[in-house]
Amino acid sequence: MSEKYDLIIIGAGPAGMTAALYASRSGLKTCIVESGAPGGKLLKTFHIENYPGIKEMGGAELAMVMFDQALAFGAEYKAGEVVKVNKDKSVELLDGTILESNCVLLATGTKERMLNIPGEQENVGKGVSFCAVCDGAFFRGKDVVVIGGGNSALEEAGFLTQFVNKLYIVIRRDQFRAEEKFQREVEENEKIEIIREHVPLEVLSDGKVTGIVLKNVKTGKTQTVDCSGIFPYVGSDPISDCVKDLGVCNEHGYVIVDRNMETAVKGVYAAGDVVDKQLRQVVTAVGEGALVAQQAYKEVKEK
Repeated sequence: MSEKYDLIIIGAGPAGMTAALYASRSGLKTCIVESGAPGGKLLKTFHIENYPGIKEMGGAELAMVMFDQALAFGAEYKAGEVVKVNKDKSVELLDGTILESNCVLLATGTKERMLNIPGEQENVGKGVSFCAVCDGAFFRGKDVVVIGGGNSALEEAGFLTQFVNKLYIVIRRDQFRAEEKFQREVEENEKIEIIREHVPLEVLSDGKVTGIVLKNVKTGKTQTVDCSGIFPYVGSDPISDCVKDLGVCNEHGYVIVDRNMETAVKGVYAAGDVVDKQLRQVVTAVGEGALVAQQAYKEVKEK
């Protein structure tokens, strides 16, 4: 089975949805392929406060608004997992479907990095969670641990305090990496206790999470924190396996692009969090998606 498009967009996050909007509105036959729910990281974000023109909106709400608009001018949406992008811009799906295209946009984003400690993998969904917005309500009245000191960790910790009895934030260093706004919020929250200069060693469970073992990075001493939930926020990795054979990624798997968001393979673009860049935000993703749509339009018209 084969279908031909002007632009195939892999991933329905902010970058992919914006590209679909701009490309379809300019008359390109456009298709978005997404293996999960539309929205990307927006679905895991409780509040959006730094998107121009929107003072405050829930991440899932903004995702649905973007998705409806992305399809408003005729872009098609396919649920499926892309396993390979070829140099001829054909796209192979897990179910055997092959989609042909003049241009391809990789907008697959990133996936959360695991702690890689004993007891973690087998307790995913049994107390180990990577989405406070999705699972926070399951820990109502319980004690939980958040691992990480960046913006995401502290923002999600603040969200969780509306449900939990007590929350511990564990950081490797003695200082946070997050913005001062988030630091102030967690330091002033009576439900939060900060455990500095510790790293996780093991997740404890009896079929579901019962605690976590921590180690002091200076003394080597260990301690156990009793808890029902563990939320790791220790970074993320790019979802770029489908283009690994094209030679367009750096050593960490992020896609290298030029000023027009084009990779070393002509007609293959990347935008959003999967790109090797400084700032990963909704506002940068949508700008990159719009730029790719414009470049695809030029390329298709030239052909």
